[in-house]
Amino acid sequence: INSRFGTPHISILLTSTFMVCMILFLSLEDLVKTASTLMLLLFIFVNISVVIMRQSKMPSYRPMFKSPLCPWLQIAGTVGYVFLIIEMGSVPLLITGAFIVLAMAWYFVYARPRVTRQSALVGLVKGVTAKELADDSLEMELKNILIERDNIVEDRFDNLIAQCPILDLSESLPAEEMFRLVARELSPRLGIDEEALFDRFIKREKESQTVVRPGVAIPHIMVEGENKFDILLVRCKKGIAFPDAPDPVHTAFILVGSRDERNFHLCALMAVAQVTHESDFDKNWLQARNTTELRHIILLSKRRRESTR
Repeated sequence: INSRFGTPHISILLTSTFMVCMILFLSLEDLVKTASTLMLLLFIFVNISVVIMRQSKMPSYRPMFKSPLCPWLQIAGTVGYVFLIIEMGSVPLLITGAFIVLAMAWYFVYARPRVTRQSALVGLVKGVTAKELADDSLEMELKNILIERDNIVEDRFDNLIAQCPILDLSESLPAEEMFRLVARELSPRLGIDEEALFDRFIKREKESQTVVRPGVAIPHIMVEGENKFDILLVRCKKGIAFPDAPDPVHTAFILVGSRDERNFHLCALMAVAQVTHESDFDKNWLQARNTTELRHIILLSKRRRESTR
């Protein structure tokens, strides 16, 4: 990148040189065929990318338009483009092949050691690999693209969700045991005794049930002090047994705040209600592969956000 103008001057010079050489040394027919071959190759990659992204089933992949009949439409398009490329003749094929070889050589020699990226194909592979091996860089990149595309202005609730702890529990357990884990996690963050937090959660649950609908609970308590507010998310695929709740709870939003944060406490409850009532929330929540995907489900929700002004 040029330090003065902020432009990729080396890339511009190399690309321009390649184009000038093609114009000078090729006949008009071969020039048009070569340009068309490169465009057709681009269309092939687009079709393949659509199939891979759709099959990877990443929560952060939310296109504005979904192509119908996927993947058959893309497969048919790819086959058609390959046929057209073959019909272009040997000269365009040789030039395109040389261009691809040079581009790959440039990538492996220069670009690859200098950047960290995860391909969409890796996202597809993640479905059959251990979640401990998964890299979240593609999810983060897709999240940032969606935030920019949908003009999402992050509010205080989003900022809390981005930093809050998440308990992803693999085994079923009673609510009391979950509250013990929650108190242990939140105690140092809030500067409140673990046993006191646990007692408040148990007392709150006895006063009134916090299960708001089948599978979702929002335990929330008030604590002593000032300027204290925190959120903790819980996902338990096998379910948490809440007293008097007929169905196991798979999702819990834990809210803890001091009395001076009462207004925001209510705003946070409203935000949680909006997020959990989205049509695909339960399915996406249970299918999320890791805590990053769980966090993104909330951050990318279409809830109404509070003004930051």
